[in-house]
Amino acid sequence: MIVITNPFFIEDEIQILHSLLEEGLYSLHIRKPDFSEVETAKFIHQIKLEFRTNLVLHSHHQLAEDLGIERFHFSEKDRKEFPARFPKPCRFKCESISTSTHSIEDFNSLETKFNYAFLSPVFKSISKENYSPQKDLFEEIKSRKNHKTKMVALGGIDSGNIQKAFENGFDDVALLGTIWKNENPLKQFKLCQKIVHSHLQ
Repeated sequence: MIVITNPFFIEDEIQILHSLLEEGLYSLHIRKPDFSEVETAKFIHQIKLEFRTNLVLHSHHQLAEDLGIERFHFSEKDRKEFPARFPKPCRFKCESISTSTHSIEDFNSLETKFNYAFLSPVFKSISKENYSPQKDLFEEIKSRKNHKTKMVALGGIDSGNIQKAFENGFDDVALLGTIWKNENPLKQFKLCQKIVHSHLQ
């Protein structure tokens, strides 16, 4: 299970992130699209060193070596505009590379270098207004041909539909709005985590 940071600054975010990581969060995507390189570095420096291997960097990949981060994510735009960029972060130690897709066609066409990819939106977004699926992705993924890249459900994922995502063919889920729009992010995370674990057993 993956958690993506709130794209905007929020109070106590680092404290919340530590509580999620201490509870067993394996993969935390650092996505702060409006943060400068300095702001991104400052944000990550607040996260305990013991959790650096759990972090996935969405932008300012050049910071990875100094920050001890070995996982990289590329947006759909970056993937299409700068294909030559992908090997570059891996001149450092590179554990995984992921990306974002919005159609099964894009997912199927991914190069094998991607360990996993988001496919979204699966459901109506919790964090973005008026962002809903244009197609039924559960029908779309029946034509999945790429089985080397893990398919991760993103968009409107919460405790009420995680099981449905797994039952319809997704390999994993990513949480954003259900965590950051909740009054008790840790409680919501633990609930979702319990559902994921019960599916994987």
